[in-house]
Amino acid sequence: MQAISINWWAILAAVVSNFVIGGVWYSPALFINPWLEMSGVAKSDFDSGLPKALVGDLFSSIAMALVLDQVLRSTGTVDLGHGLFVAFLMWLGFVAATLLGSVTYEHRPIKYFAINAGYRLATMITMGAILTLWR
Repeated sequence: MQAISINWWAILAAVVSNFVIGGVWYSPALFINPWLEMSGVAKSDFDSGLPKALVGDLFSSIAMALVLDQVLRSTGTVDLGHGLFVAFLMWLGFVAATLLGSVTYEHRPIKYFAINAGYRLATMITMGAILTLWR
């Protein structure tokens, strides 16, 4: 069995990028207010549950970065264009498709999907760039 090569600094940078993008994306300047309204979550409940949500997001972003890194390596991706394309395909096939199903079954507005899927697209593309360029 071949050893899996992992650049832990690139993984860390990809995970940090997830939190930076999330902090901006779900800020009052961008989408937190419409997201709260469409999700039906009170601001006080959101704030009190934030520490637990951030821990969950930490583990999910580590998993995303590790899996995306291995997919990029497995596909032989070495340039930015291909890295962005692979990240987009991963988002489209796994993230967007799953979120769309959830939004449809939960009878939420498409705008809710756009906010959440847009955030994940931005994070996946950024992670793809970091993990492709930092080998």
